[in-house]
Amino acid sequence: MKKLLIALAFAGLSLSASAQEADPTLKHSVATNSFWSNWFIQVGADWNAWYSNEEHGLGLSESPFKKFRSNPGASVAIGKWFTPGIGLRTKLSGIWGKSVTDDDNYGNCNKYWTLNEHVLFNLSNMIYGYNPNRVWNFIPFAGAGLTRSMSHNVYGMNYSMGILNTFRVSKKVGINFELGWDRLECDADGVIAANGSQQRGWDSHDNKFYAEVGLTFNLGKATWDKTPDVDAIKALSQAQIDALNAQLNDANAENARLKKLLAEKKDESPKAVKEFVGTPVSVFFNINRYNIASKKDLVNVKNMAEYAKENDANLLVTGYADSATGKAAFNQKLSEKRANTVANELVKMGVNRDKITTEAKGGVNDLSPISFNRRATVQVKD
Repeated sequence: MKKLLIALAFAGLSLSASAQEADPTLKHSVATNSFWSNWFIQVGADWNAWYSNEEHGLGLSESPFKKFRSNPGASVAIGKWFTPGIGLRTKLSGIWGKSVTDDDNYGNCNKYWTLNEHVLFNLSNMIYGYNPNRVWNFIPFAGAGLTRSMSHNVYGMNYSMGILNTFRVSKKVGINFELGWDRLECDADGVIAANGSQQRGWDSHDNKFYAEVGLTFNLGKATWDKTPDVDAIKALSQAQIDALNAQLNDANAENARLKKLLAEKKDESPKAVKEFVGTPVSVFFNINRYNIASKKDLVNVKNMAEYAKENDANLLVTGYADSATGKAAFNQKLSEKRANTVANELVKMGVNRDKITTEAKGGVNDLSPISFNRRATVQVKD
């Protein structure tokens, strides 16, 4: 009994545990992935606007959509997240740029490429914790790199910064929108400004601003496994143990109560109650006789007598004769004697005579063959 209760308690605990949420995890901590996990590639198209040091003092429009200042471009990048908040990206962008010397578009095309290394900071994960299903991630970045003007065959260093916004489409694909600024060396567009440009403000160098739309493709494993909150798990495990102990204590208490109840009932013998259906018990006689033909017929009468004594029941004994033999008056007296014979046997068996009623039916023809009517019956009287 006790083993069964313990097994049921463990089963109930297992069911309740499976219905709970997964083990608690730390908000800002994840397990380290392998080097080949969390890589991504990006492709995009941009609109770049150039602000050159040589345009200082010319009063040109600063609109990024002016034809003399802007051009479309393209980019491709590969990167890796080392944590949910910190990553590196190598980005190649370029094709068409501008050398802004005047507001005439003639001759100011600048074919170029820029190769930058960026450090990415996913502030969404840093501030709010890692969430693989987050739709929007806000990612500032900063870095440096190299710019080459193919039109003018010059190289220049640059500093780069901007904001990358990624929007989750699926586990492997995202849409990205990027705003960036590359601050270049003064001759990166192939045109050297007049003397004294180094002492000016932000336009002492060539600058490129761009807006880019593209796609991000995650390679291999792109998610992170959160670190379990050990303290919370310990607390939860202790709570489960306490709950199990409480269930076992309740089971032990119930077991003790049942044992006590069983001990109290041990000496009480259940009272057997025999119920006899309405069919009477028959005792048969030979023709014109009132002594019992076979003592075997008294076996069932004995059972009836025991029932009457145990349950203080009244018995009815009815005598019969067969109507084919003798006259009616003779048969009436014969049936009375047969009833009294059986009643006397019941008294010998211990039944109080006051509990026995006799009656005589005389000669009858109820049963076949005719000899079956030479009998007396015993039954419980209502």
